[in-house]
Amino acid sequence: MTLSIWRYAHLVLALLASIVLVVASVTGVILAVDVASENTKPYQIDTEDQLSLAEFIPKLKKKYSEITSVSVDHNQFVTLEAFDEEGNEIKAYINPNTIEKLGNTTPKSDFFQWNLALHRSLFLHETGRFIVGFASFLFFLIAVSGTILLLKRQNGIRNFFSKVNKDSLAQYLHVTGGRLMLIPILIIAITATHLFLLRFEIISHEKLNPINFQENETLEELPLNDFQIFKKIKLSEVSKIDFPFMEDPEEYFILKLKDREITVNQFTGQILKESKYPVSQILETLSLDLHTGRTNLLWAIVLAIASLNILVFIYSGFAITLKRTKTKVRNKFKAHESEFILLVGSENGTTYGFANQIHLQLQANGKKSYLTDLNHYNSFPQAKQLAIFTSTYGLGEAPVNASKFEERLKQFLQHQKINYSVVGFGSKAYPDFCEYAKHVDRLLAEKSWAERALSLYTVNEKSAEEFTKWATDWANQNSLAIATAPSLYSQKPPKLKTLQLVDRAEITSDDTTTFRLNLKPSSLVKFKSGDLLAIYPKNNSVERFYSIGKVNETVQLIVRLHPNGLGSEFLYRLQQGDLLKARIIKNNHFHFPKNASNVALIANGTGIAPFLGMIDENKKNIETHLYCGFRNDNELSQRYSKITKQYIDNKKLHSVHFAFSRQEPSQYVMDLIARDQAFFLNLLENKGVIMICGSLQMQKDVETLLESICNKNGTTFKSYQSNGQILTDCY
Repeated sequence: MTLSIWRYAHLVLALLASIVLVVASVTGVILAVDVASENTKPYQIDTEDQLSLAEFIPKLKKKYSEITSVSVDHNQFVTLEAFDEEGNEIKAYINPNTIEKLGNTTPKSDFFQWNLALHRSLFLHETGRFIVGFASFLFFLIAVSGTILLLKRQNGIRNFFSKVNKDSLAQYLHVTGGRLMLIPILIIAITATHLFLLRFEIISHEKLNPINFQENETLEELPLNDFQIFKKIKLSEVSKIDFPFMEDPEEYFILKLKDREITVNQFTGQILKESKYPVSQILETLSLDLHTGRTNLLWAIVLAIASLNILVFIYSGFAITLKRTKTKVRNKFKAHESEFILLVGSENGTTYGFANQIHLQLQANGKKSYLTDLNHYNSFPQAKQLAIFTSTYGLGEAPVNASKFEERLKQFLQHQKINYSVVGFGSKAYPDFCEYAKHVDRLLAEKSWAERALSLYTVNEKSAEEFTKWATDWANQNSLAIATAPSLYSQKPPKLKTLQLVDRAEITSDDTTTFRLNLKPSSLVKFKSGDLLAIYPKNNSVERFYSIGKVNETVQLIVRLHPNGLGSEFLYRLQQGDLLKARIIKNNHFHFPKNASNVALIANGTGIAPFLGMIDENKKNIETHLYCGFRNDNELSQRYSKITKQYIDNKKLHSVHFAFSRQEPSQYVMDLIARDQAFFLNLLENKGVIMICGSLQMQKDVETLLESICNKNGTTFKSYQSNGQILTDCY
């Protein structure tokens, strides 16, 4: 809820300020580049830091008899305004050490002035200044809300610069740019807001409080180089010196410094008046310096990049929003007023596509329909029809957004009869096809308020044809106009990358064939050991997933060939040089832990593939132990033994333990864990991490054994799971 509030606030503020911010950003880039180019002009004199006014002014007076003023600008260029002996006006940059003229001052170009006016006021004078200023304030709020969203996304300030998941180019640019340019953008926003508040006197200007000193008329006239005040003040401390107009006691030197203004008698050097600038004026100058970058070449360049980045923010932000609004479920009605309740259990979101098509058609028919996750099951006082669409995860388990459904089903009761129908999604290639959908169907059958409208329907491999069978029967039963064309429900294939098979090897034993593939992405793709490779053997929406290892910048798969296995047979037929269309899916929860005290890797069969890549990536030499189960001690296991020995020699691996289930004495990986149960318990108690990869049955057996070990010692296995110390990736 909190995240949604910040997200909507961020979006609304961006919509309000976007047009002005685009103009301000484009002109800001131009102005920053101009300021940076000014800094490169050859008028800056480094030695002026050591030059006092007692040294500088006499030399200047000796060369020019009639001087109006001397200014030292933000670039530390010294500018002289005077008249020569012939009465010609001089406005030039000078070398303060030699009083030599370096070049004439020139007014800003019309192009610069045009951009400056557009940047400040949109050519609308004071009204425009207010609009730009208010947009700057909104920009400040955008920056603050964006920072909060970024911190929430990265799970706190400690992970602020951790790797960003590249869900899309727009999202990646938005987050990465936000992190890199956060400080400059906050400074731009704060200083612009501060100048706006000062301009319209929302923050009042403090008045100068001058201190007047009684003039001592008995003091003797002194040469300029003996003025004590001139000896104390360096030229680098000066903003401007106004010279006396004539030799008259009523005309004075006025020294405008960074923090004060001093009036000096032109004959005696006595200080007649001193005015310290108020804090508000000093802060205004600081805001102007920071906002324009006029005092530093490097900062001006940073501001130009930040201004460009604001344009990228605007583009990527709206691209993310458009994508979200296109794919996000839109409920016109609240849950408590809806007649049709559609609940979804989905691990990767594809099941939502089917449910959303039904939801949209119900709304088009004028029906009050509500679509949400199974985890959001609640009391539905007006509901007459309940349709549940769910996939199955693992060995008959609930998908991630349905894990709380059974608990909530007990908690929230319905007080009227509701007809229900369950549709299960899965693959018949797995033994637990639609097992969770069957479980949900049984749970509802036990409820007194629930009446089964249709028997359980199952959909194999996202088949639109099979789904339309349910849609037809459900529509007929409820007298609804629901489309039955499979094309409406067909899932669009995702964008795929091309990978080339660069190396393959296979091992054939008495009863199995296991093979290794190394695939090279044709374009730059970032991935880690533990990520997933999704392949599409039928060139449609049917997917098969494989855990990958990263070896020499290639995707390494170790696959067991299954008779009539859709994915394994497809991969087995690939030959060296063949191209494969697939996608790499980030699997961040199953990456090698960087800060664990020690790590235990548990695998069986081909589950060793990502672990070999992880061990290779173990640059910090974290203490790592590998436990792996095979059927036989054959050429494949011996090859792994050689590889792991090299890792032990390189100190990337501490120990390796193999078990062979079809040799005498027969041994499983669970036997190894039971043997070393003291080690595993100590590992968990000392913030270590256990990673499990391989078959789902092996995962269940290992978790049951570990839970038993923990219970014997009075610790809770589930607490280690919730702490992220038990990581699994099994299929």
